[in-house]
Amino acid sequence: MSIAEQKFMVDAQGRNLVEMRPPGIQNNQPNDIQITAEQLLKDAEIHQTKEIRPPQQRIMDEAELQEYKFRKRILFENRVRRQRNYLGIWIRYAQFEEGLLEFRRARSIFERALEVDPSNIGVWMKYIEMEMRHKFINHARNVFERAIYQMPRIDQFWFKYSYMEEVLGNYQAAREIFNRWMTWKPEEKAWMAFLKFEERMGERENQRQIMYKYMEAFPKLKVYLKVAKFEIKQKAWDSARSIYERTLEELGQEALKEEYFIDFGRFEIRNKEYERAREIFRFGLKNIAKDKAYQLYQEYLAFEKQYGEKDEIDQIILNKRRIFYKELISQNAYNYDAWFDLANLEMSTKDVNRIRDSFEAAIKNVPPGNEKRFWRRYIYLWYNYAVFEELEANNIQKAIEIFERAIQLVPHQQFTFSKLWILYAQLLVRSKDIDKMRKVYGLAIGICPNIKIFQEYIQIELQLANIDRARILYQRFIEIFPDNPIPWIKFAEFENDLEEYERSEMIFELALQNNQMNMPETIWRAYIDNQIKLQNYEKVRELYEKLLERSKHVKIWISYAQFELSIKNVTGFRTVMQRGEKCYIGKPELKEERAILLEQWKDMEVEIGDEQEIKKISDKQPTKTIKKRKIKLLGDESEDFGYEEYYDYIFPEENPQQKNLGMLLNNAKLWKQQQEQKNG
Repeated sequence: MSIAEQKFMVDAQGRNLVEMRPPGIQNNQPNDIQITAEQLLKDAEIHQTKEIRPPQQRIMDEAELQEYKFRKRILFENRVRRQRNYLGIWIRYAQFEEGLLEFRRARSIFERALEVDPSNIGVWMKYIEMEMRHKFINHARNVFERAIYQMPRIDQFWFKYSYMEEVLGNYQAAREIFNRWMTWKPEEKAWMAFLKFEERMGERENQRQIMYKYMEAFPKLKVYLKVAKFEIKQKAWDSARSIYERTLEELGQEALKEEYFIDFGRFEIRNKEYERAREIFRFGLKNIAKDKAYQLYQEYLAFEKQYGEKDEIDQIILNKRRIFYKELISQNAYNYDAWFDLANLEMSTKDVNRIRDSFEAAIKNVPPGNEKRFWRRYIYLWYNYAVFEELEANNIQKAIEIFERAIQLVPHQQFTFSKLWILYAQLLVRSKDIDKMRKVYGLAIGICPNIKIFQEYIQIELQLANIDRARILYQRFIEIFPDNPIPWIKFAEFENDLEEYERSEMIFELALQNNQMNMPETIWRAYIDNQIKLQNYEKVRELYEKLLERSKHVKIWISYAQFELSIKNVTGFRTVMQRGEKCYIGKPELKEERAILLEQWKDMEVEIGDEQEIKKISDKQPTKTIKKRKIKLLGDESEDFGYEEYYDYIFPEENPQQKNLGMLLNNAKLWKQQQEQKNG
């Protein structure tokens, strides 16, 4: 349509349709005030109408009670009329009448509900439970009889019916119920329930009859095996064997499964009929496919290993497993797990030569790379080899040679195994070669010093009561690891145990003078704990003062205060806290430390129980607020990277108005407590 034709488009009233079109958007800029989805949801929640609930009603007299009953019954009748097929309303209606002890009405309602749906199990169960709950036993029996007559396949009714009669002590009636139930051939749990009932009654012959009826009703392998196990439990061995034999005769091909032959074979083994068991296993293996008889084969092998007279079966098994492991090794010579399995297999044969050959073949496969992660699994082959020679072969000299070969093989310049040196030294101690043990540890310390090696060496010397040697080793320990706090602390504890307190103190002092120490706080902590243990409190204060000269960390102040409080020096504790607070006042960058200190101070005052001091410290507590600040990167302060939130602490002296408000609120709280005490 051309522009000229559009000018003459008019409607029925003669208005120009082109001119009536909505004007185009002139300004595409976003509005200054934006409405968020959160605001829309909040506005909708405010204007949402709340559910109107009827007020609670209290019944004061008989007339109101009758009116209430009438009104509720009218309500229930209207509901069941509108939703006749919804049985939940019927049940609630009946329970309402039950609550009013109107049992005739409740029964009437249940009967009406059953007319709507006579096959609803829930209605029947609620009906029965009501009768049982109020001890209307004959009514309950009548309902049970109607239910099982109408729905005899529902096990729930039978279970509950028999249980009720058993609880009432009417055991003969319960037995009759079970017998009627069994005529319907229910599932296994029903037969087992009948069996348990007879067990409780102590009727063994009845139990046997139940199991045989169960077997006749369900001629399956699972049932036959269950009956056989029942006879075994009753120690009726001939009857159990007869059941096993009947299983194969009556079931035929269905019985040719490995679980049948395994159970039958185990039964004969328990009766020490080993030839019977052997023939059973062989017959099963002959008539069952190999892919379905793996477990039976394993059972037969275990039987032959335990009761067989020939060693051929064992040898076949060993050869089979040996071939399997060698195939794995041929695929990957560095598969050390396969080497371990092969060595363990050979160890089970007790053949020393075979075991040594397997270990020697295994340790020849040295890892290709000089990285410790490749050697971690390999080195255990040497450990196991040495343990075998010492414990199984009783050849200690051979075990020593194995350790020496392993030490020569490991590239100690790249890495070492402290366990290798330690196990070797322990073996020498057991062989009473103390001089060689010391040479081994000396070699280890000279080639590849290790903390574990030092600790084990020192421990052995202490067990040998060589105090001077242990002291020399500790000195050597410190010389090699001067920046590690462990040797310093262990050395000081060693001297302390010997009651050489001056030596212990000098060791700690030397450690504190070492400026290259890693984690010096552990030295300080150990030194302070040592002096506290010795009850040298003045020395502890001196150490804390020295530590505060180096650092004003909040944990130091708190630890110092806790020490003073632990020795019941409340004045000293408060002095330390006051000094700590004074140290942080006027330093904005240490606001968080000051807040932590004040919070810990308050907790300690609460432990002391001084209300005046608690109030004083509470007034000093800061207000925690969330603020925003610009994100700035080091070396680039010109570019804006947005804002981040952080916590800030506002102390009372920084905000006098807030302090006055806090005082006002506290006074109001006290006034309220006083008023409550007066009224109370």
